[in-house]
Amino acid sequence: MPRISEFYGITISIYYSDHAPPHFHAYYGGREALIAIDTLRVLRGQIQRRALALVREWAAARQHELQANWKKAEAGLPLDAIAPLD
Repeated sequence: MPRISEFYGITISIYYSDHAPPHFHAYYGGREALIAIDTLRVLRGQIQRRALALVREWAAARQHELQANWKKAEAGLPLDAIAPLD
């Protein structure tokens, strides 16, 4: 699992052979949510509401980095770490 960030017990990953639309995986409390990079909409799964709010805040400020990592994953290139939520 290519972990690209971690904050407040939330882990963020992007997988190399994942399907469109571009998205990332957020893990918290034993649960997982797939979140679209462009809309920050939950595509599948569920995490605690407060954790999801933190993930969306983090992702909104880092959408360009997430999109760049998605493209790197599609090309099979190493992913960049993304700074955690401040």
